[in-house]
Amino acid sequence: MLYQLHEFQKALLQPVSSWARAASEAFINASNPASKVPGSERLAASYELLYRLGKNYKKPEFGIRAVEAHGREVAIHERTIVAKPFCNLVRFKRFSDDVETIKSLKEDPVVLVVAPMSGHHATLLRDTVRTLLQDHKVYITDWIDARNVPLEEGDFGLDDYVHYLQEFIRVIGAEDLHVISVCQPTVPTLGAISLMASAGEVTPASMIMMGGPIDARKSPTAVNNLAEQKSHEWFESHVIYNVPPNYPGGGRRVYPGFLQHTGFIAMNPQNHLQSHWDYFQDLVRGDDQDAESHIRFYDEYNAVLDLDAKFYLDTIKTVFQDYSLPNGTWEVAGELVKPQDIKKTALLTVEGELDDISGSGQTRSAHGLCAGIPKENKAHYEVAGAGHYGIFAGRRWRDKVYPKIKSFIREHQGVNKKSKARPPKLEGSESA
Repeated sequence: MLYQLHEFQKALLQPVSSWARAASEAFINASNPASKVPGSERLAASYELLYRLGKNYKKPEFGIRAVEAHGREVAIHERTIVAKPFCNLVRFKRFSDDVETIKSLKEDPVVLVVAPMSGHHATLLRDTVRTLLQDHKVYITDWIDARNVPLEEGDFGLDDYVHYLQEFIRVIGAEDLHVISVCQPTVPTLGAISLMASAGEVTPASMIMMGGPIDARKSPTAVNNLAEQKSHEWFESHVIYNVPPNYPGGGRRVYPGFLQHTGFIAMNPQNHLQSHWDYFQDLVRGDDQDAESHIRFYDEYNAVLDLDAKFYLDTIKTVFQDYSLPNGTWEVAGELVKPQDIKKTALLTVEGELDDISGSGQTRSAHGLCAGIPKENKAHYEVAGAGHYGIFAGRRWRDKVYPKIKSFIREHQGVNKKSKARPPKLEGSESA
């Protein structure tokens, strides 16, 4: 019933939210007499904040129309390369009318960004993608809200996640591919590449793992502690609900995005309260730039998606309770995951010094598991002063993390050239 109550609450808030937006605009419209009322700026700001708190947040667009690459502005077009029930493989195709720029674009390395499926949309990595597009051909996993997936498509578990990644890697072409996984997908990414290595397939040139729970026993956070303290049965009975019938996936068992969102806010409630208060003050002062920054962040942060119950419960058990990957007991569709079989894929791990979601050492533990990778092809980078989001978005990402990743990718570009497998030819001479 909780999901239904949430939907009922949303329906009740919509008229209030719409009224608040109208009232806010009335108090700031110079042609409206209400704008002449003493304290109209504070009234407008109050109503605008009420509107923001009550509005229905939908999946934002990536909205990346152009970037600067090789000294020139190039246009960006989003294209869905593979469409599957629970995920689309999206490519950000770069276009230019300058011949020399086209040549440079075509020589750039290929990157697959594996976005988290942990409550937020892949658009949370917008800054990550925009920065990468300066020097790389970029693909991303765009996960679909489980409440919009019809029941006839079946369940989606952790094994399915791994198989999706393997398919995407094969479609793009593993030979010169560099896979960047952010947060939760570091585990299935390592699983996918391990299984490919064990089967004798060509594996990506490098894998870059950022702030993920490879071994959640290291420096456990509040997230890890909750999973350890509660039983598998507790999670199944307390956080799994059926999607209401007004959605395409009506009846599907899911971990609702609004619960995940509530959990994230509960971890740092004071920070969010302060942020909303600062937003109110910015509106009163007329500081449009800071106000817009707040709006952009919360438009993204408040837009959440549901996770299929099987995937969520599989992840809790495999990653946070049984520690199957570091214990060497993880099986995907009956096949044992053996990271030590990876030999030709370079490894870079990135952690934030102040990460309160994936603790210190959790991601770095991948080095010990990937014993088959030569030491000279491994690297680790700890980002001083960075929290979880700071390693893939914001100033620290752009100024500190990205140069390390760019350099690492260039260093390990072309390591699989002797393989027979070739990446698919990119269409169109005017793009890359």
